[in-house]
Amino acid sequence: MLFYHKSLRLLIALFGFIFTVNITASETPKFIGSFQQGGLVLGHLAEGETVSYKGKFLTLNNKRQFLLGFGRNEPSTVEITIYDKSVANNIVLKVAAREYAIQKIEGVPQKTVTPSKEDSTRIQQDTALVRKARDLISDQDDFTAGFIQPAKGPITGVYGSQRFYNAVPKSPHYGVDYAAPTGAPVKAPAAGIITLVHDDMFYSGGTLILDHGHGLSSTFLHLSEILVQQGQRVPLGMVIAKIGASGRATGPHLDWRMNWLGQRIDPQLVLETLPAVD
Repeated sequence: MLFYHKSLRLLIALFGFIFTVNITASETPKFIGSFQQGGLVLGHLAEGETVSYKGKFLTLNNKRQFLLGFGRNEPSTVEITIYDKSVANNIVLKVAAREYAIQKIEGVPQKTVTPSKEDSTRIQQDTALVRKARDLISDQDDFTAGFIQPAKGPITGVYGSQRFYNAVPKSPHYGVDYAAPTGAPVKAPAAGIITLVHDDMFYSGGTLILDHGHGLSSTFLHLSEILVQQGQRVPLGMVIAKIGASGRATGPHLDWRMNWLGQRIDPQLVLETLPAVD
């Protein structure tokens, strides 16, 4: 891990683990988190400082904390800018690459690979609803209290994996799958506000989105029943839905996904970065 802050160069071994970084030039930013593809980090600034990423200022809470997430195919370096009054300092962060499981399946019926025109229209409508819900950037900082696993059961799918049907690449899997019987409870992994409730989306069936603040949200797919309403505030650990096999699921399970702004991040890394305190 290589950081540049003014004239300071600090070399840190990464190996994909969670760690805290202290930079001494102005004592900020400080980071804790996972600097790898799919990772999430929590940063901390000094009083009076602000931070931007890709030309946009990031939300800060009253403790001067901010979030930074990395997508599945994030490049090896990203840059943030710290502003202290009229001085801007660029910091280059190195992001570790990951290897993802790739599965190639031949002989799949073409209608399964390529949706019909009618289905494509419905998919586009679903996508617009999801995007609107995820575009919310609230000042709440429920994520600071940490996260718990939303369901119990064996993990049958992981972030980043991808399938090719008849040599056609499909969208990567961006969540973690927990296999469990239909009707098993889904708990809020952290507190937040429900921003989307939909009983039957084309791919994801019963779908729920929970905003944790600062652009960080959880999405729950293939639900058999949703127990909350849009706009409702829910505490950590509350049962918000029931596991199902709705949408294009082959069996009952929970597909839990997380987004930070426009980045799809790995829920399992979030659990490591921000574990709930008992």
